Amino acid sequence: MPEKYLHIVAFSIPFPANYGGVIDVFYKLKALHKVGIKIHLHCYQYDRPEAPELSLYCESVHYYPRKTGFAAQISLKPYIVESRRAEELLKNLLANDYPILFEGLHSCYYLNHKALQGRTLIYRESNIEHDYYLNLFKSEKNIGRKTFFLIESFRLRLYQKQLKFATKMLVVSQTDREYLANQFPEKEVVYLPSFHGNSLVNSQPGKGEYVLYHGNLSVGENALAAEYLVKEVFNNLPVPFKIAGLNPSESLKSLVSQFKNIQLIPNPSQDEMEAMIANAQINVLVTFQSTGLKLKLLNTLYNGRWMLVNLEMLAGTGLESLCEIAADAKEMKIKIASLFKKEFDQNQLVARTELLQKRFSDAENAKKLIKEVWG
Repeated sequence: MPEKYLHIVAFSIPFPANYGGVIDVFYKLKALHKVGIKIHLHCYQYDRPEAPELSLYCESVHYYPRKTGFAAQISLKPYIVESRRAEELLKNLLANDYPILFEGLHSCYYLNHKALQGRTLIYRESNIEHDYYLNLFKSEKNIGRKTFFLIESFRLRLYQKQLKFATKMLVVSQTDREYLANQFPEKEVVYLPSFHGNSLVNSQPGKGEYVLYHGNLSVGENALAAEYLVKEVFNNLPVPFKIAGLNPSESLKSLVSQFKNIQLIPNPSQDEMEAMIANAQINVLVTFQSTGLKLKLLNTLYNGRWMLVNLEMLAGTGLESLCEIAADAKEMKIKIASLFKKEFDQNQLVARTELLQKRFSDAENAKKLIKEVWG
């Protein structure tokens, strides 16, 4: 069988794999490399150093500076797209006729370029971006950032039409698949869950002694979820509650300090975060927008005990049977009180293993990706 080569255009440097989008990219690289795909990785550098580790999985790794600043802000294109414009990238993509996988709308500046027409151009969706930015607008408190998110949402909605130049689309949830299939009825839109790096379900039977919420707390949506849980759920529950994540705001720190049963752990190491997830009695995850697949949901199902979520967290995932679901704060309190006394047992572990290995195996999804690219 002839060797298969693939260009992957990533929106950032996908190592370390410590937040949503780059987790999918990094573990996709690993899974494809394991089955012999030769990858030419292209990534934009702006807030992360070059990562020699990526060369373990790629034939070549190319870095391009992101063009941030005022000039990128005033374009009619979305800032997240315009700032990822690199003539050197186009030159490298034109050096051969290998298929190209564009990771997220961020990376799609050259998707409609006339020199690439006739090539296999795959769009890898991670969010319905204009909805995502509209929700960032709703959850943001800073007026400057709030204005930017609203403008960016408008530009992203307009720019979405460029996806008509994609050969096909690979999406991370059934909800997003239905939306994009409706927007682009002439295109093939395929559900392919996010890659996540877990090969075995490691959830520990037994009981833990606290409830955990975790996420990147510098993201407005996650900060809003943490504040909601503090004010509406754990404000009068006699249960230890931990909030862990990157760069919490001073306002969140101040809020948490008012409650004796709530502890904030800022900027934990990856090992510390993994231990907290594994040892919690309940991992509670809340979101106020239903696009994409929340990778922290998948990771926690592979490594934690009881999962308590709201409906938006599950939209389009098919993971309802593995989670306890609460419609509001009142129901969440009731379920926390019940689950806090309940052992996580072997039956739960078996059910979780069967479903996750069937639908979310990185190895199996790598085979599906290969089939979608090369047929």
